[in-house]
Amino acid sequence: MNFKDKWIYIAGIANKKSVAYHSAKSLKGLGANLILSAQNEKNLEQINKLFPDIPAFIIDVEDEKQLKNLDNQILKYTDKLHGFLHSLAFANFSDGPKAFHETKRADYLQACQISSFSFTEMSNSLKNLFTKDASAVTVSISSTKATSYGYLGPIKAMLETSVCYLAKSFSEFSNVRFNSVGAGPLKTSASAGIPDYVENYLYSEQLTLRKKALQTTEVANVICFLLSDLSSGVNATNQIVDCGMSSNYFDQDIVKGFSKSQ
Repeated sequence: MNFKDKWIYIAGIANKKSVAYHSAKSLKGLGANLILSAQNEKNLEQINKLFPDIPAFIIDVEDEKQLKNLDNQILKYTDKLHGFLHSLAFANFSDGPKAFHETKRADYLQACQISSFSFTEMSNSLKNLFTKDASAVTVSISSTKATSYGYLGPIKAMLETSVCYLAKSFSEFSNVRFNSVGAGPLKTSASAGIPDYVENYLYSEQLTLRKKALQTTEVANVICFLLSDLSSGVNATNQIVDCGMSSNYFDQDIVKGFSKSQ
């Protein structure tokens, strides 16, 4: 994968544990020219520490004016983009875990904007900067439908569906590709804020076929592939990356262990 002379924009780096960070690190090593953005001042400070030689700016995806001005922010550094990585997600769990049917409208709409619809709005703002064969990737979750994900689960499903519709609408005037990566449970700071996540993470490790948890770098590697020319035939898909977990919900060792405990 050669990214020499290619420009990639990454939105969503928060810290060294994030998918976006590992993706940026790998892409930089592959020769890409990067542009980074943060949701707030705190995250921007982290980016400047982690990548002091890479241009970065703040974009609050809840602010419609900032979203519409995104292309002008990118134009400060380049007039073309070969790739775009959207790695943004938020859900308000400050009140603790709640049953899905008790989800507050304000919380759902805020999470929907940040975690899903912002990908569509950002892609629209960047449409005139994308090269004809550019690739856009967003980060979703695996097919676990974990109860503790709460209302973030349906919102991520919405994100995955929007990938298909973005690919279809952009195909009317370009060959820009849109894909998502459905990552299994990861050891990230963002995930730690999800109720009961640690238990889910440890359980998911036992469901993987290799009995070893998914690594964030493994997700980043798939993202690099999707952003590269090697994936030119991949479009409008959600690529599951979970070490086989989704094919192993009835793992025999776990089933036998449960049976013995009854």
